[in-house]
Amino acid sequence: MIKRLVVIVIAIISCQSYAQEGTASPYSFYGIGSLRFKGTVENRSMGGLSVYIDSVHVNLRNPASYVGKNLEGLPYDSESRPVKYTVAGSHTNLKLSNGSTSQNANSSTFDYFAVSIPMGKFGFGLGALPFTSVGYRLEDVTSTGDIENRYRGEGGLNKVFAGLGYQLTDKLGIGVDVNYNFGNIQNSAIAFLYDSEGNLLQFQTRENNRSDLSGLSFNIGLSYKTMISDKLELSTTATYSPESNLTSQNERSLSTITINAFTGQEFEVNTIEADLAAQNLQETDLTLPSRWSIGAGIGEPRHWFVGAEYTFTNTSSFDNPIFDISNSTFENASGIAVGGFYIPNYNSFNGYFKRVVYRAGFRYEGTGLNINNESINEFGISFGVGLPLGGLFANNVNIGFEYGQRGTTNQNLIKEDFFSLNFSLSLNDRWFKKRKYN
Repeated sequence: MIKRLVVIVIAIISCQSYAQEGTASPYSFYGIGSLRFKGTVENRSMGGLSVYIDSVHVNLRNPASYVGKNLEGLPYDSESRPVKYTVAGSHTNLKLSNGSTSQNANSSTFDYFAVSIPMGKFGFGLGALPFTSVGYRLEDVTSTGDIENRYRGEGGLNKVFAGLGYQLTDKLGIGVDVNYNFGNIQNSAIAFLYDSEGNLLQFQTRENNRSDLSGLSFNIGLSYKTMISDKLELSTTATYSPESNLTSQNERSLSTITINAFTGQEFEVNTIEADLAAQNLQETDLTLPSRWSIGAGIGEPRHWFVGAEYTFTNTSSFDNPIFDISNSTFENASGIAVGGFYIPNYNSFNGYFKRVVYRAGFRYEGTGLNINNESINEFGISFGVGLPLGGLFANNVNIGFEYGQRGTTNQNLIKEDFFSLNFSLSLNDRWFKKRKYN
């Protein structure tokens, strides 16, 4: 039944808070859900820009950041780099519209936890974060208000990673992350049946699906920084994630249910398991597409920075028979991010707000999803602040805001307007210091 879905549905129901799913987007119906990972709060506050790398902020997009050079003048001298910690969460409010009706939804989620540890010319990083999220409750309705189909889904993929960076020269660093992706996606579909007088039949059939996913992926990064004048520094980065495969263990069952006509609550009568092995669908391989990015920026260290980054994802290679849906395809995706930051005076002693980091940016990207010959695109504008803690520039609270849109109302699809509030702690400590005196 789910494989025969023609379009994203017209009506949206039960759009309360889906904190456990991490999203309430109907577009999470497709593939392995909506992509959650867009970098740290610092990155997202600059339109998703991940070009800037230093020694006091974790950069989850580029493993070369594990060997970020120490910033002169901060409370760590040149003997060692600080150990970096970061943890973040976010809240998103979503307005869903099909052009004639609209509903609101919201979600509050954990975003990531990561640690970066210096080891001489090496740097080590590890962490955990959600990768994709599935969370939708949708209905098809007729012009008379009768429900034709009901679709529900939850779950998503998580990622834990470990990475190693190496400082090739004073200006050039390289790194690689090894990611273990895991999670499950559960969904159900009901086709409502009525008698000749339009009354809902006593018994309905619900299709239930579950896929448990796991597998490795990799991310390789480069970072190059050099002074091009007495005050100006050039930063360039590049990353590449090769195509990888996840194993998908799939289950499907069919349940006979009754539905309360007033509340819509479902009551299961009995269930039978589908023989996916006979269809060669019990275990399938899911292809995660390759991805690469390149970016550059210029700025005055500890004062201002502006940059741009281009990303390309070979989404057309995404494939898993268990997730095939009629009238939807995946196409190659690309995106551009432009942003930067400004610090009035990072070592000011008499003005707290002179040491605050002010960030802003915007992004435009294709999601790679195409429904009814309509490409689903997304854009966002963002800004944020980094608030110093305890008088130290190196420890800060980061608060970011983003407003954006996803999708379209063409072809009976849904447009999403979203507003996100992002919050993170970025902390530093010193584990390693050479003794000068015994």
